[in-house]
Amino acid sequence: MHTEVFSELFPLINTANPQTLEWLLSVAVEHEYPAGRAVLMEDAWGNAIYLIVSGWVKVRRTIGEDSLALAILGRGDFFGEMAILDESPRSTDVIALSAVKLLSISKEKFIHILFKDPQLHHRMLQLMVKRLRYANVRLQMRSSPPAIKLVQILVSLGESYGEPSDQGRKIFNIPFKDLADVTEIGVEETTKIMEKLNEKGWIKIDTANQVVYLVNFRQMINLAGKV
Repeated sequence: MHTEVFSELFPLINTANPQTLEWLLSVAVEHEYPAGRAVLMEDAWGNAIYLIVSGWVKVRRTIGEDSLALAILGRGDFFGEMAILDESPRSTDVIALSAVKLLSISKEKFIHILFKDPQLHHRMLQLMVKRLRYANVRLQMRSSPPAIKLVQILVSLGESYGEPSDQGRKIFNIPFKDLADVTEIGVEETTKIMEKLNEKGWIKIDTANQVVYLVNFRQMINLAGKV
């Protein structure tokens, strides 16, 4: 991977200087996981940050025999930074939803370069604040109607990770259980809303290729804005 592609793909590092980009690429380790494989497990000590080159993962918390999806992440995003920065075991699992390709950078090397490149340091703080702001938006969503909450999640996934296509913005066909967890509504209600959006032509669910097309993205954005 060239440094230009590396920088363009990952917002985390797109303000880093060229020397930092080259060094990060030289120390990054490639990983590939099939769908359903655990990438990181709860209680494991954080020893690396992970960058998603392709594919989709979910961050989940396990409580007894039950698991709860907390977030869905896709191409260009990162995870593992919290366990690195607070030097404590992970409190969540990360599971591959689809086949996924990752780059990992060890804790020692990443912290080293954070201190050497203030632009990278500042960018990481910005993205972590962005995640906190999004968490606040999700708290505000709790009193909104289920359909608006679900559309807001779909819009967020489309804006963050969606790929353009002639049928609309394309995202992974996330299991309804995981969408329900993230949206904090029931699986049955999530299924009904997704089917209704599909019938109305706002989305197109392509189960054969495991993708969802956000066909009427502009109206979905307008609806999501009612949160």
